[in-house]
Amino acid sequence: MKIISAPSKYIQGRDALKDLVKYGEIYGNYFLVIADEFVMKLTKKTILEGVTKKETKINFEMFKGECSENEIERIIENSRTDDIQVVVGIGGGKALDTAKAVAYYSKLPVITCPTIASTDAPTSALAVIYSDEGVFEKYLMIPKNPEIVIMDTSIISKAPTRLLVSGMGDALATYYESKICYDSKAIAMSGGQSTMAAMNLAKLCRDTLFEKGYLAKLSSEAKIPSDAFEEIVEVNTYLSGIGFESSGLAGAHAIHNGFTVIDDCHHLYHGEKVAFGTIVQLVLENRDLSEIKEIINFCKKLGLPTTLLEMGIKENVREKIEKVAAASCNEGETIHNFPYKIVPEMVYNAIILADKLGTDK
Repeated sequence: MKIISAPSKYIQGRDALKDLVKYGEIYGNYFLVIADEFVMKLTKKTILEGVTKKETKINFEMFKGECSENEIERIIENSRTDDIQVVVGIGGGKALDTAKAVAYYSKLPVITCPTIASTDAPTSALAVIYSDEGVFEKYLMIPKNPEIVIMDTSIISKAPTRLLVSGMGDALATYYESKICYDSKAIAMSGGQSTMAAMNLAKLCRDTLFEKGYLAKLSSEAKIPSDAFEEIVEVNTYLSGIGFESSGLAGAHAIHNGFTVIDDCHHLYHGEKVAFGTIVQLVLENRDLSEIKEIINFCKKLGLPTTLLEMGIKENVREKIEKVAAASCNEGETIHNFPYKIVPEMVYNAIILADKLGTDK
């Protein structure tokens, strides 16, 4: 069976957050807004300005930074005595995933409002759960996608360029992982095999990255809201989100998860690790050297890591990469969506070779 999964409504544009309450009132008048301290200060006034009805209530709950079981339970417990009708997550991927998990366990609708375009988390029916220390633990599969996704590009355009680039690193994996899953008829996060629509969205995701990615980076650096910037925001969020969820994940994200078990890479953003994981996956697939080099050069131009040194791994390389390779192949990992068996030794070899290619001038 083939399934495509998507949010009920996707809204993108400048100052879109001003209409959060207007869009959300279809689901209720009592909102729980989850955001970290910085994002709360950045957005609280804008949200309150959108309140036009006397019966509208908003609780603001401070997110402490990690999408962990403890943090999810803390927020649920804090709001248990309130008659919350709609959960809203504002911020980066971990804040949004926390909001999705809180809404899921509370049986409530959820609205995601990213302040950065660094991951495809906002659109998905999925939350990535970490330990309190930031080590990947599991995927929480949620029965439905967010009711609404609001992308306020006036806020997103003010974010550091590195975050937009990280989002491109995450989106870079979409087509290559989708292709593996499509060919192997793997079951995607949506619960079915990939549709042609999802596969073509994944391809459009890759093609637009190559065509507009560098221009979007320059636009971000100059704080210019160009058409290329708007297109890459959509690529990083919607195209990548629908592409991965309805087609599937494979090596790049499994290898990302592997890198979370060593401290050296904790300074990196999700998409930065995924970008290197994409290079490793292409090596693992034994793709043409010219194609691998194209991806490496694209990453270098954007400033995404292409070597272990750039990933922060300087000492005890063999020991650390063996741990990464083993974790990448844990039971239930998405690397097992390959049409043939992948074992840690294969991943270790591919990581070392990817590093050599990234170092090669």
